[in-house]
Amino acid sequence: MAGADAGRTDADIAARADLLHETSVHHGSFEAVAPPHDWWDWYAAYMVAREAGSNPDEAAAAAGRYMAEVKHIVVSPA
Repeated sequence: MAGADAGRTDADIAARADLLHETSVHHGSFEAVAPPHDWWDWYAAYMVAREAGSNPDEAAAAAGRYMAEVKHIVVSPA
């Protein structure tokens, strides 16, 4: 691999694909109750939290806080 792909492995790409899939699954419950929003904002917050060591529930909570505090997309508690 050259250029932007230098240093990346198939395992890195597979891990990122797995994280994207996990993120999409967890976003579904937010999406179901949230007002219209840009999905990529929630995804980015979730993925950053997961990559920093949060478990999926913690990452979903962090993404929800980000959406409420930064993007002003507030979901009422169930």
